[in-house]
Amino acid sequence: MAEELVDNFPEVLPTDEAGVQAPPAKKYDRSIVEGPLVRAVWKIAWPAVLTNLISGLQGWVDQIMVGNLIGYQANAAIGAAFQIFLFVITFVGSIFIGMSVLVARFTGANDHEKVNRSVYQGFLAALFIALGVLAPIGYFASPYLLSLVRAAPDVQAEALPFLRIMFTCSVGMLIYFMVSGALRSAGDAKTPMVLGIVMTVLNLLFNIVLIRGLGPIPAFGTAGAAMGTCIAAGLVGLYSIYKLYSGTWVVSFPKTGYAPDWKVIKKLFQFGLPAGIQGIAMNAGGVLMYGFMGSLAEGKATQAVYAVAYSQLFLLVTWSSNALMGASAAVAGQNMGAGHPDRSVKAVRIAAGFGLAGAAFVGLFFFFLPRQLLAIFGMTDPTVVEIGTELLRVLSVSGLFISTALAFTGGLQGTGDTKSPLYISIISQVLLPVGICLAIQQTGTLRPMHIWLAVLTGHVSRFVLSFIRFNQQRWRSIKVDIERTAA
Repeated sequence: MAEELVDNFPEVLPTDEAGVQAPPAKKYDRSIVEGPLVRAVWKIAWPAVLTNLISGLQGWVDQIMVGNLIGYQANAAIGAAFQIFLFVITFVGSIFIGMSVLVARFTGANDHEKVNRSVYQGFLAALFIALGVLAPIGYFASPYLLSLVRAAPDVQAEALPFLRIMFTCSVGMLIYFMVSGALRSAGDAKTPMVLGIVMTVLNLLFNIVLIRGLGPIPAFGTAGAAMGTCIAAGLVGLYSIYKLYSGTWVVSFPKTGYAPDWKVIKKLFQFGLPAGIQGIAMNAGGVLMYGFMGSLAEGKATQAVYAVAYSQLFLLVTWSSNALMGASAAVAGQNMGAGHPDRSVKAVRIAAGFGLAGAAFVGLFFFFLPRQLLAIFGMTDPTVVEIGTELLRVLSVSGLFISTALAFTGGLQGTGDTKSPLYISIISQVLLPVGICLAIQQTGTLRPMHIWLAVLTGHVSRFVLSFIRFNQQRWRSIKVDIERTAA
């Protein structure tokens, strides 16, 4: 009865110095920490999966258009440039993982003030890194970075403008990633879905115009693909800033305290930095593997296949699995904040089951229809098709392991254990696959199939190690908190 009286009693809103009442904070979705877990995980997962799959179409359009208009050297160029850009952007994204850990915990504890402070400080850190670090350093370092992946001269010529544009104009993309992570961690997965769909549609329109040209607008080729991506992300980023400032989303900017809060930023890096180093390790492994491909006799064809089959088609598995990883982290983190660690365990296992089912479905297409999938991207050269068919069939098995591994990774990160995935990634994504390729190269003749099997070995080991580490449940003792402001 007392709870009913409190719920029905008119809320007295806080006032500012002028005596004006502030709008009430939007309530968090408590079903995530109190309702059925399958529904809670699915509520966060399906919009995130759909968003990532639709966003993946951006890369598909880029590769399909340049592959058919320019040739497979353009596919290799975008693949090489994107591999490098992903290497850097993943580290920057560590800030958002740290922010998401805080947001999920404080949402579970129903603490609006700490949630909003964490979001705003993550936004400040992202702005500084995008404009003060990525833009200037990325522009001048791009030629050197491309040389590391041993891309052919014609591939480097196509990739350089693409990479420079992505580095210098990445701020909108970072804001989108930040906003999406914050909203999902707070229990709202539908708003990021809408933003992602809008950004994808804008990107499709810009790319159609900028890659091939239209009227007085010249054809920019591979550079046009980067321009379309950055313009679309920039528009969505500006809208997101407006919404965060207006306070109409479930997360928002605080109404006071706009200066950097170094204690909060320190927490962001405390939980996020291991995830950033993990991202660097994973992508370092990818760059090194790309280098092995470039050293082969059929290097250009192998790199082009990898750019399409792994960096685009396999996104059907990895993007959906990354979305499930985020859902796993959000639900596990919120339940830890609410004091329900047993629900965190069950939520992560449910997310892993969803990931396994999705990867099995996509794997059927990879195994039985590889030539048809490659043909969509203009890949009809016999050598390219043969190498691509081998890779897609290996990935049909590999996806089963990486999808479940990422669900357990999300569980570890969401509960505050961001260090264990770092060590697991170094072992599984760098030491094992690179070591296998290096050993074969030194003792015999390295073939594309050897590289694909090394990738599979890395995914299997990542699943095994992540499964064991999460089920040890040492994350139960991790404390996540920041000091409350004087206000």
